[in-house]
Amino acid sequence: MYKNLLLIVSLAFFITACKVEKKKEGIQALTVSANGRFLMTADGQPFFWLGDTGWLMFNKLDRKDADLYLENRRAKGFNVIQVMVLHTVPSVNVYGDSSIINGDISRPDTTKGNLATDAKQYDYWDHVDYIVDKAAEKGLYMAMVPVWGSPVKNGLVTAKQAKVYAEFLAKRYKNRKNIIWLNGGDIKGSDSLNVWQTIGKTIKAIDPEHLMTFHPRGRTTSSEWFHNASWLDFNMVQSGHRRYSQDTSKNEKLHYGEDNWRYMEADYNLKPAKPTIDGEPSYEGIPQGLHDIKEPRWTAQDVRRYGYWSVFAGAFGYTYGQNSVMQMHKSTDKESAYGSSEPWTSAMNAPGASQMVHLKELMLSRSFFDRVPDQSLVAGEEFPEYGRILVTRGKDYVMVYTYTGRNFSLYMNKIPGEKLNVSWFNPRDGKTIKAEEIENVGTHTFDPPGEEKEGNDWVLILDSI
Repeated sequence: MYKNLLLIVSLAFFITACKVEKKKEGIQALTVSANGRFLMTADGQPFFWLGDTGWLMFNKLDRKDADLYLENRRAKGFNVIQVMVLHTVPSVNVYGDSSIINGDISRPDTTKGNLATDAKQYDYWDHVDYIVDKAAEKGLYMAMVPVWGSPVKNGLVTAKQAKVYAEFLAKRYKNRKNIIWLNGGDIKGSDSLNVWQTIGKTIKAIDPEHLMTFHPRGRTTSSEWFHNASWLDFNMVQSGHRRYSQDTSKNEKLHYGEDNWRYMEADYNLKPAKPTIDGEPSYEGIPQGLHDIKEPRWTAQDVRRYGYWSVFAGAFGYTYGQNSVMQMHKSTDKESAYGSSEPWTSAMNAPGASQMVHLKELMLSRSFFDRVPDQSLVAGEEFPEYGRILVTRGKDYVMVYTYTGRNFSLYMNKIPGEKLNVSWFNPRDGKTIKAEEIENVGTHTFDPPGEEKEGNDWVLILDSI
C-alpha cells in the first residue's frame, strides 16, 4: 500500500509538472501554412491575425499603462500589436531614457542588468523587453518595426549603421517566440532600398524563426518591391485613409480608393503564393484623407467593411487602428496628430475595437486552411464601391459579405450537399440568425435583414447539410 501511495503521489506530481511546463511554454512561434496562404502556430493550429496599431507604446506608455493597454486588447480578442521600436532617431521612452548614443542606431544605449527597482532609471531596451514579455504572458504577438521610415528617408540611417543595429535586434529578440518583424515603416521600398534590404537580410540570417514583412507607404503593398525577397514571409498592404473621391493622385500606381480588397486580390494572384494582409486601412476616428481635421471621421462601420472585404478577398487576417490609440494620445500632450483629442485610455474602447473579434471568431468557426476567395458564385452584375459583395468559401461552406444589406444572387452547387443551411451573421454583435434550408441547385436570391443602407452589413453563411 505504501508503494501504491508513492506511485499515486509521483503520478500526481508528474501531471502537475506537465501542466506547469505546458503553461510555461505559453505562446508559440508562428509559421506560414503549407499552401502559402495563411499563418499557423508551430503545432499546426490556424492563426487568424487580429492586429491593433499601438505604434508609440514603447515611447509613451509606462509599465502600468502598458499593462492596461495590453490587457484591454487581449480581452477584446486582439492577438497582434504593431509597434515602432524607434519612431525617431533617437527615440526616448516615458522615463526619459534614450534608445541610442549620439543619434547613431548602430550604438544602442543599453544598461547592464535590469534597473527595475528605480523607474527613473529604466533602460530603454529593458522597457521594451518588459512590454514584449508582458504581451507574451497575455498571448499577444509583438509586430515590431525596427526603425520608422521617415528618419531613414531623412538620411539619419545608413546601410552600414542599419546592419549593426539589425544584428543587435536579432540577437536580443530571437529567443522570444512572440516577435514578428515589420521592416520599413510607412515608406516605399524604393526609398532607401539598400537600408531595407540590409535590415531584412541581416535579421533573417540571425533570426530565421520569426516571420517578417514590410510595412509600406499608403496605397502601396510590400509585394511591389519585395515579393521575391528571401526575407519576406508575407505581404503587407497599407490601403490608406482616403475615401473614393480623395484617391485621385496621378503619381500613385494604384487608385483603389476604399476598395482595399483589390490589393488582396492582386497579392493573392502573385507567384509564389505568399500570405497577405491589410496592415493599415483607415483608422477609426481619423479624418478621411488623413490631413484635414475638418473632414468627416472614419467610423466603426468603415473599419468593419475594410476588415471583411480584405479577409473575404484572401487576406489571412486584419489590422485595426484607432486614431488616439495608435499615437497613445494623452490629455497632457502639447500637440497631437490628425486631430486627435480623446485620451487613448477611453479611445481604446471605441465601438469598432470591440467588434473586430467577431471577424476572427467567424473565420475560425469553419475549416480554415482550405478557404479561398471565390467571386464566381456571384450571379448577375457586380456592383461598384459600397454595393460590392465579397465571397469566400471552404470545402463545405460559403460566406458572403454585404456592406449595405442589399439583395444579391448566387450560383448554387459550388459546395456539396443536396440542401444547404442558411444563416445570417451580424458583424456588429457576432450573433447569428438561422434561416430556412434551401435547395443546392440553380441560382438563389438572398435578402439580408433590415433595410438597404451603408453600415447594415451582414454575412450570409451557407453550410452543407
